[in-house]
Amino acid sequence: MAKEKGVKELEDLPGVGPTTAEKLKQLGYDNIEKIATASPHELVEVAGMKLEAAKQAVDAAKQATTLEYKTASEVNDKRMALGKIKTGAKSLDDLLGGGVEANAITEAYGKFASGKTQFGFQLSVNVQKPVESGGLGGKTLFIDTEGTFRPDRIEQMAKAEGLDPKHALEGILVVRATTTDQQILAVERADKLVREENIKLIVVDSLMSLFRSEFIGRGALNERQGKLNMHIHKLQKLADTFDLAVYITNQVMDNPAILFGDPTTPVGGNIVAHAATTRLYMRKSKEDKRIVRLVDSPNLPEGEAVIKITPEGISD
Repeated sequence: MAKEKGVKELEDLPGVGPTTAEKLKQLGYDNIEKIATASPHELVEVAGMKLEAAKQAVDAAKQATTLEYKTASEVNDKRMALGKIKTGAKSLDDLLGGGVEANAITEAYGKFASGKTQFGFQLSVNVQKPVESGGLGGKTLFIDTEGTFRPDRIEQMAKAEGLDPKHALEGILVVRATTTDQQILAVERADKLVREENIKLIVVDSLMSLFRSEFIGRGALNERQGKLNMHIHKLQKLADTFDLAVYITNQVMDNPAILFGDPTTPVGGNIVAHAATTRLYMRKSKEDKRIVRLVDSPNLPEGEAVIKITPEGISD
């Protein structure tokens, strides 16, 4: 059957050649599972396939797809073994249940100068430490969409952590994305890079900046959210596949519908809200202090931590 023939990529499916496979990928059908859950008529409509070929492709994809069932105990054992990146501030580590965890997306949103990017720098340095020292023993892929990456800050933080500054800089691979297409491609093509370079942290700073500037008005909202949804799901897939951590920063807006309390709301809507495993709201306090609020987590209670952002990095 299809599974015995080694169906792993779209091109391996009967009735799907390289050209059709590329068209399907561009339309979001980028893996065997998505073909398995599609209807033949759906593939005929979106990709122009012949009905018989579409039926063969869907049947083969179903046979090639397996589901792995685990007990809750096995899931718990895997979760307990997951690595976490220490933040540099014990109060923040405690708030996060030990640090920023792998296999998950951590989102930090807040206004300008709230410390989101600095937090990303600190994680980019700390992830390079060995596991026993609060890191994941790997490198960082830093996707910079706003031109905010500063090597000199990395050097300062590395020195404070007792790391070789030059080595710390070598451990961060930076992509300067100026369009949403570049931002999306940086993640879509990351699989090989993650394997070869031992990437253990992906930072996207910021997630929504380019999407907001390119997709303007309600007419573009559906297209924007569709692209954003695929982008975030690819980030989560990388996190799951390679046991790495994903940290994204997000912009905010004031919601006029909120009459009492803080009207600050993260942008990106429900797609970002549901995709982020842990959501942090960061805001500026007096002098070098920042208040970090845990807004949402599947297993941690809401709470706040007060941190400092100094020339040496993040601390209590």
